[in-house]
Amino acid sequence: MANAPASPGAFERYLPYRRWVEWGYWIGAGLVSIVGNALTVGMEMRRAGLAHHPAEPWIWEGTSNLVFVALVPLVAWFTRRYPLHLDTWLRRLPAYLLASVGFSALHVLGMVALRMAIYASVGDSYDFGHWGRQFAYEYLKDVRSFAGVVLLMEAYRFLLRRLQGEASLLAAPDDDAPPVEPIERPERFLVRKLGREFLVAAADIEWLQASGNYVNLRVRGRDYPLRSTISAIEARLDPARFQRVHRSHIVNLDHVASIEPLDTGDARIHLRDGATLPCSRRYRAALRERTA
Repeated sequence: MANAPASPGAFERYLPYRRWVEWGYWIGAGLVSIVGNALTVGMEMRRAGLAHHPAEPWIWEGTSNLVFVALVPLVAWFTRRYPLHLDTWLRRLPAYLLASVGFSALHVLGMVALRMAIYASVGDSYDFGHWGRQFAYEYLKDVRSFAGVVLLMEAYRFLLRRLQGEASLLAAPDDDAPPVEPIERPERFLVRKLGREFLVAAADIEWLQASGNYVNLRVRGRDYPLRSTISAIEARLDPARFQRVHRSHIVNLDHVASIEPLDTGDARIHLRDGATLPCSRRYRAALRERTA
């Protein structure tokens, strides 16, 4: 086992550019799709001898991809709220199929509304055709696009977790030998990062924050995701050291510097490293008693 590295890793160096890369990818992919598809549709219509204005393929592809990119944050929220794992994907498949229908409906309604507005602005009208047949046609395309987006997002998150380092509880030994420490109240967590493994002492965890199906362990300025709920991990932490302060946060009392009361009845927790955490009024009294 090796100690946790002190210098910034690849994940920390990537963080300042993360949003630019994520949005840049989707916007860039949308622009490439607009250009490629508009040119292809225009050539096919000319080859078939279909009368059309040269701008129409660009309007069709532009509106379709604009709405598609606008729906990406909604898909990201849904996949964070209901993440796919090897042990849950079958159970969540019906929800994802239903979500694909909603995705397609929003995509179709959005692009048709934009096309109608653009055509109306030049004194023309846009005919989408028979709504039932056209929606079925669009859904067959959209369900593939939706599945592609979901798989791409999950692969990207998997890569980020590998770069960041993913924590797990120490398992019991395979043989009949007793564990080296209590399994129900772990003193250390195992972190796997890019093929390396190191141990993180529970006492070194500064705070924990819920994030979907994961709980981020904050250790020396770095977050290590642990697949668990905040309530489940709270039950396994030492209550003499850790205190729940918010529905999404648990704090290590050894790292609390001060508590700032707020007019709302909530509080703001200042930690020794300068970070701040929220404390809801539900947990404020208990925290005050623990730190008095």
